Amino acid sequence: MTTSNLSSILSRSAADFPTKVAIVAGDQELDYATLDTFARMFAGALTDLGVAPGEHVALVLPNVPQFSVAYFGCHYAGNPVVPLNVQLTADELAYHLADSEAVAVVTWDLFLPTVSEAAARTPGVRRILVAKADLSDLSAPEDVTNLTAAVATATPVEQAQPTTARDTAVVLYTSGTTGRAKGAELTHANLLANARVPPRLVALGADTVALVALPLFHAFGMTVMHNAVLAVGGTLVLQPRFSAGGAAELIERHGVTFFGGVPTMYMALLDEGATAGRNLDTLTWCVSGGAPLPAAVLGAFEERFGVCLLEGYGLSETSPVASFTVPDRPRTPGSIGYAVPGVELALVDGGGRFVTTPGARGEICVRGDNVMKGYWRNPEATAEAIVDGWFRTGDIGVFDENGAYRIVDRKKDLIIRGGYNVYPREIEEVLHRHPGVAQAAVVGVPDARYGEDVMAVVVLKPGATDGPKDIVAWCRTRLAGYKRPHIVEVRDSLPLGPTGKVLKQALRASARSHAA
Repeated sequence: MTTSNLSSILSRSAADFPTKVAIVAGDQELDYATLDTFARMFAGALTDLGVAPGEHVALVLPNVPQFSVAYFGCHYAGNPVVPLNVQLTADELAYHLADSEAVAVVTWDLFLPTVSEAAARTPGVRRILVAKADLSDLSAPEDVTNLTAAVATATPVEQAQPTTARDTAVVLYTSGTTGRAKGAELTHANLLANARVPPRLVALGADTVALVALPLFHAFGMTVMHNAVLAVGGTLVLQPRFSAGGAAELIERHGVTFFGGVPTMYMALLDEGATAGRNLDTLTWCVSGGAPLPAAVLGAFEERFGVCLLEGYGLSETSPVASFTVPDRPRTPGSIGYAVPGVELALVDGGGRFVTTPGARGEICVRGDNVMKGYWRNPEATAEAIVDGWFRTGDIGVFDENGAYRIVDRKKDLIIRGGYNVYPREIEEVLHRHPGVAQAAVVGVPDARYGEDVMAVVVLKPGATDGPKDIVAWCRTRLAGYKRPHIVEVRDSLPLGPTGKVLKQALRASARSHAA
């Protein structure tokens, strides 16, 4: 067995806990031995389909067992995985498939039309494998391979393809300030190291039952809720689409002990109606990430459910976990806590000097086993982001006398909506393609439920009569739902600085007034 390969997470647990339930999805259960066998068969199927080791395989899958089968199967076969957001449009998917040089796509039947449209524009994609909810139906379009049929006829591989710790395991896309997403290359060593972090922070083990409502294509869901729990022999209870009522029902039915979510999920679970009549006493540990967790929500959740709720911080480029609050050190609401084992945090001021004074501001920088090896096919962006081994996050923070960090501002124009990163430049690029738009700028507006929402301010070309609804409709087929501007203002002009640059700060002030 190749221990530097991410598939070792599954193979080790399958050896230690062969008959233990690894995944629960609706009425379906998979034990570790079966999951491992399916993953090895998937690896064999890739070989049968002509996918060579080292070639990239994209996954466009919700939280279903097939994600885990394909994820680990790719690693057994030596194929880097490209997990993609299932909300992406055909335009967005086509870019990701082409940029990542994916040669195969594994998708759910619900998303097949969008994936097929995107793949048709991407000559490099040679295979589409479709997973179906109805396993009795093995039919598929002529140019599509049924995943179940392909796996059923494949010979399972005996061992993983040889890989080194520095080989790329996952290419995880993160939106970029240039308007195009960048693929963070996460190595086997990055992800194996980060999977070992959660069990060192909270009591995770073979008796852990984790509710996985976070998307598995997201770094938080992939590492903390998937890899880390499977690495200790725990059980995953999959929820394909989060709802507070559905989550409460699953927690009660399966005796869930561990839950990870973004702040909007915790707000929803605090709704009395969502959890009325449900017994959630088994819930022991909860973790939050993706966006700042309001102190009031943290306090109310811990008091209501009697659990310890820890807040963390990380980015796609850091696999993602960089820091966490911990039960045995001072916890301050709003803090992102302390560097996790194997990771260093530091603040750097505008002159490139390290900040050593508590309360002084600086850009948060991360160094350690978790930092990506670089951006896929983008050495310039890599050199800008990683300086002397330190990954520059673009977030401005401070630390207190206990060494706990807090984010106070952003160097980038990042918007975080419901835990998803949204970069204004990407949306502005789409708006500028609208035939009636002369200028466009996008900022975040405070939102009680999502933390921030997306607001677009546009100036129309002479004679154009488009209104806010027309602008939103234009974005609907070109941007994933979480990126679309939900607030649109049409103005005669944008505030500009002396060099002609749009003054985003003035627009943010206007956005705050709008929210108020």
